[in-house]
Amino acid sequence: MTFDVAAVRAQFPILSRQVNNKPLVYLDSAASAQKPRAVIAAMTQAMEGSYANVHRGLHTLANETTEAFEGARDRVAALLNAETREQIVLTHGGTAAINLVAAGVAARLKPGDEIIVTEMEHHSNIVPWALACERTGAVLKWAPILDDGSLDMAALLDLLGPKTRLVAVTHMSNVLGTVNPVQAITEAAHAVGAQVLIDGCQGAVHAKPDVQAIGCDFYVMTGHKLYGPTGVGALYGKAEALEALPPWQGGGEMIESVSKERITYAPPPHRFEAGTPPILEAIGLGAAINWLGGLDRDAGLEHEHALYRRAVDGLKSDNAVRILGQAEGKGAILSFSVEGAHPHDLAQIMDRYGVAVRAGQHCAEPLARRLGIEGSVRASFALYNDEADVDAFLEALSRARRFFER
Repeated sequence: MTFDVAAVRAQFPILSRQVNNKPLVYLDSAASAQKPRAVIAAMTQAMEGSYANVHRGLHTLANETTEAFEGARDRVAALLNAETREQIVLTHGGTAAINLVAAGVAARLKPGDEIIVTEMEHHSNIVPWALACERTGAVLKWAPILDDGSLDMAALLDLLGPKTRLVAVTHMSNVLGTVNPVQAITEAAHAVGAQVLIDGCQGAVHAKPDVQAIGCDFYVMTGHKLYGPTGVGALYGKAEALEALPPWQGGGEMIESVSKERITYAPPPHRFEAGTPPILEAIGLGAAINWLGGLDRDAGLEHEHALYRRAVDGLKSDNAVRILGQAEGKGAILSFSVEGAHPHDLAQIMDRYGVAVRAGQHCAEPLARRLGIEGSVRASFALYNDEADVDAFLEALSRARRFFER
């Protein structure tokens, strides 16, 4: 099936605007993707025509909003191929989901226990585990990467042992684009009795995750990278893994009963959804997943890879450009450094020509140290990008390069 990028682009109102008198070329989707009209309309309709708080009301608006909110849970479950909808916890984002699990795991950690992360992790999948270790005396261990940006699986397997309690690994690196062998990692971790949490904030967008096939204990995703709104995400957990976690936050909705003498908690997922949830945001997330489901995902992913290859072909003859991460099967994220030019300067000059890229350490400081760089420029490709965007990116970078050659 041919991927109709023009039809996709037409569904994103923001792509018709100009930046600095130039057509917008948005190549920062790994940080946050733009929103299609379907998402904007769903959230607007909910606010204008059918808004109320969820779960507790008996009136029509409450029932309509609850149905839409819970529909988002069903759509996340289908997206990840969860066994049941009760395995999906709706959170305020991917970071919140990881912190939820980390707090629960920390409740049973002992001094000397070990948690393994990798050198390519986003800070959101490092700091919660470091905090858990600080509080409990557990040890944080690091699985290294190879020079091509792939995970050193042999080294990871060597780290696994009887003290390993959990392995936290990204499905797809937000800097390198590396797609990790999460099923193999899960099998190896389970063989020593450890749990596995997968950060799928990029993977849910670009890797078509199947949590049943992967076998992981936890899988985390966020809404705003998946063409949905900010402020919402989801945690998948195996039924027994969620049951073993204590409540993270206390409040309304997460209880069965409260008395002066005793409090009993609701079963998952509601045990982890204290207070008023991100109602409108969840409705927007459900609309985003619906929208995505109307596309040929395989054709869309191939489209993204074709754009990535076109960009790499335009850079590979330049000896001053260092492309970061060239692992086989990687996703459509292009991070690079340019000799003699600071990433921030390059990004600011490229913005003059309407090209939006990200520059810095991309919330992955240990990875930057491993690569021996202070930062990089990142161009990330999405379903709405086209060949003209790639060509504009290459031209803007060339112009920025000439600025430093004066």
